[in-house]
Amino acid sequence: MNVLTPAGSFSRPREDVSFDRRELGAILSVYGRFVAAGLWRDYAISTLRERAVFSVFRRTAETPLYRIEKRPALRQRQGQYALYGPQGQVLKRGASLRQVLAPLERKLMRALD
Repeated sequence: MNVLTPAGSFSRPREDVSFDRRELGAILSVYGRFVAAGLWRDYAISTLRERAVFSVFRRTAETPLYRIEKRPALRQRQGQYALYGPQGQVLKRGASLRQVLAPLERKLMRALD
């Protein structure tokens, strides 16, 4: 489908980046275990032009505890996945979603002990 712009030329519709079913399954698996442990309560998914973001919250009205981002433009450089902490610091970056989620897995194991 083409969209007519105000200038009269045609452009392609905006296509947002999103997580696919496999990626969401891996993220929601970790999220579900944290919810079961009583540590997390809410999440939000944002699909933007250049990135997709999965944000995790302890309470709904707070800032996110963690953000998992997918940026396909960084696929060949640092890897398309990144894990950000509460102050926006990069905790882990990589090409594999499993390796980016590994710090959360370790944190869950410590919390359950």
